[in-house]
Amino acid sequence: MVEHILIFIASGGLLFWAGGWLVKTLSRIARFLGWREFVVAFFIMALATSVQNLFVGISSILHKIPQLSFGDIVGANVLDLTLAIALAALVARGLPAESRLIQNSVFFTIAIAVLPLILILDGKLGRGDGIILILIFFFYIFWLFSKEERFKKVYDGQDSALKIGLKTFVLDLAKIFLGIIFLLAAAEGIVRSALFFAENLNMPIALVGTLIVALGTSLPETYFAIASARKKENWLILGDLMGSVIIVTTLILGIIALISPIEILDFSPFAVARIFLIISALAFLVFLRTGQRITKKEALFLLGIYIIFVITEILTK
Repeated sequence: MVEHILIFIASGGLLFWAGGWLVKTLSRIARFLGWREFVVAFFIMALATSVQNLFVGISSILHKIPQLSFGDIVGANVLDLTLAIALAALVARGLPAESRLIQNSVFFTIAIAVLPLILILDGKLGRGDGIILILIFFFYIFWLFSKEERFKKVYDGQDSALKIGLKTFVLDLAKIFLGIIFLLAAAEGIVRSALFFAENLNMPIALVGTLIVALGTSLPETYFAIASARKKENWLILGDLMGSVIIVTTLILGIIALISPIEILDFSPFAVARIFLIISALAFLVFLRTGQRITKKEALFLLGIYIIFVITEILTK
């Protein structure tokens, strides 16, 4: 028991460290390419923090429990739309969201968050569903990069490529590959320890995925959101968290479904997570659209949703 607890803690810590390392590295690469901050946060940083979800999914497939990955993604979406946003908003004393790009993207984010719940109503998230999810991801990326003014920017009034240098850029690419290796090892440790908890503590795989694994894999973006709030870089917070929801739910889940279709004949273990994901998505949409910002009171409300979600999951299992 103690050994597996230590493995889980060490793996979570490695995910946290490696995820943060990837975020910083990809941020420099984005500056080298001269991309806009919101695109950096929405696409590059969110992709970096979502890599561990992919590796958890692959490890889950190898252990023949793909439903663990589905629970991880559903739980991570609930966490990103409530706990992570709430903590960042409280630290930043409110999150402004007046940008037209953010206002247009929030509808897409919410629709994507609940889409897997619709696709799996027949009890299976098959390869056809996986293709649909991946195509939706590339559709959004095409829209985002279809106009140069949406993603191009000159940083600090200088040529970022010259300022950072080609050597640093190449070294950052090498660091990305090394970081992915660390994430793969950490994901394997999390899945193995999660299996132990489920088998020896009589915990359903769905509960382990939606609460324990989701919390572990969401640490990097949560940390990044809080760190950005402390530095008053509010535009990074929503971009990263909204991007994480879209990337994990479309690209990552789509790849996992292509590799191994996810069958859930009994959806009752995910009933609570499904309800709270819908509640979280609607609350996030209303708060972001009505006042074009998330206030401290609204952040506390989102935090309350997550706390009630955790308590309900534990009491109903």
